[in-house]
Amino acid sequence: MLAFHSQRRPRRFFRRMVIATLGVLLIWVAGLFRFADTIPKSIEDPTRHTNAIVVLTGGSGRLEEGLNLLELNMAEKLFVSGVYQGVDVKTLIRMFEHNPRHQGLSHLLETRVSIGMATNTLGNATETADWIAGKGFRSMRLVTAAYHMPRSLLEFKHAMPNVQIITHPVFPAHVKVDEWWAWSGTAVLIVGEYNKSLFARLRQSIEIFF
Repeated sequence: MLAFHSQRRPRRFFRRMVIATLGVLLIWVAGLFRFADTIPKSIEDPTRHTNAIVVLTGGSGRLEEGLNLLELNMAEKLFVSGVYQGVDVKTLIRMFEHNPRHQGLSHLLETRVSIGMATNTLGNATETADWIAGKGFRSMRLVTAAYHMPRSLLEFKHAMPNVQIITHPVFPAHVKVDEWWAWSGTAVLIVGEYNKSLFARLRQSIEIFF
């Protein structure tokens, strides 16, 4: 009889572990779809002026969009976060001037552009917060890819809770946000962003207690 009960204990433990694992997986999947729903489909407020425009490098179209906004005087200054070492403001402006419509603008824009060299989204938020505080700015327009916006906003709001942030997503053609689960490349991208967001929330929660 004792041997019978001893055999049942491992089975009961294994069953509970399977149920717990499935429960965690279901919660993770539900959170993933909820996260995907937060990816913006349009620009929140395309006409409001802010003190600064902040561009996070790392994807197509972001820098050009930021410089376009600066050219339209949508803000006083542009901060480009995540620039490769050795790249300066003049190099960025020359890249922008490859479009004939923008030629001859370097002398007008150069003094209004600053750069940072962060290597990840947390670093983007940290160095931007320092730059914003140094300028005494109270509002900014955040330019990054739509799929990257939820995690970026999470980090930026945490780094500068008293700064108004207007989101300005860029929509890369290769990222299919509609029915994202049907596109393997986009699905991998969004799953990665979701997992990184979970770790960011965990890190921020831990920081509250220390």
